[in-house]
Amino acid sequence: MRIIFMGTPEFAVPTLDAVVAAGHDIAAVYSQPPRPGGRRGRELVASPVQRRAEALGLAVRTPVTLRDASAQAAFAALDADVAVVAAYGLILPRAVLDAPRLGCLNVHGSLLPRWRGAAPVQRAILAGDAETGVGIMQMEAGLDTGPVRLEGRTPCAGKSAGELTAELAAMGARLMVQVLADPAAYPPRPQPEEGVTYAAKISKEEARLDFTAPAAQVERQILAFDPAPGAFVEQAGERIKVRAARVEDGVGAAGEVLDDALLVACGSGAIRLLRVQRAGRGEMDAGELLRGFALPPGTRL
Repeated sequence: MRIIFMGTPEFAVPTLDAVVAAGHDIAAVYSQPPRPGGRRGRELVASPVQRRAEALGLAVRTPVTLRDASAQAAFAALDADVAVVAAYGLILPRAVLDAPRLGCLNVHGSLLPRWRGAAPVQRAILAGDAETGVGIMQMEAGLDTGPVRLEGRTPCAGKSAGELTAELAAMGARLMVQVLADPAAYPPRPQPEEGVTYAAKISKEEARLDFTAPAAQVERQILAFDPAPGAFVEQAGERIKVRAARVEDGVGAAGEVLDDALLVACGSGAIRLLRVQRAGRGEMDAGELLRGFALPPGTRL
């Protein structure tokens, strides 16, 4: 089929690769415009999708908006059979949704209608969901309200947001190619009216570890915010990110360091901090941190 691909972050790259490998005709790739980045943010950096598309020799468009008539006319002029969307990041107006013959198909990283919105992977981990998944959704004007054509599932336990996102990206790519191969075999199914939840955008302050919570919840915080923005504690005027941890037994005041190997008391139980990262430095294990940063038993984080 003749396809317009729309995506921006690394999550979307496997789907782009899969659609190209399946032999479809890519009329154009849409991605968000390059953003300030690089050293000290002094240069514009193209998105992962733009970089991958250019490496594949595909035409790339990076409009700031799709709301104006000229952008919509340029989109419609591509005369696509379908638009494949994966974490594009811009609102698609009705004129864009309706332009392709088969509309727009979106790779969404949750089991809809649970976790509609911006951060479905992180919210599923934070909530302690036993499983999550990815759906190929027929897009409509509402926020992730469209019917789902095909869905895949996977357990959440023990997976960081980075690991789970990569798994769902690969799964979504496979499912999208499956639907594109025979759309009629996967008719859109309306989402259930019950069980709707919204995955609000993550704020950096949410990543501050709350040791008054049960240890299992603290562990979920660490997993949900790895790799970004990174769960953290602040101690002696320095922000220390926690990259990996393990729930263990332990009793003490919330935030109290209980031993000389960074076992920290929580509201119930305790959490062993295993991998950490000081500001401006690389990731290290807890022992390496403690050789240069005093956190003796009794310290309150």
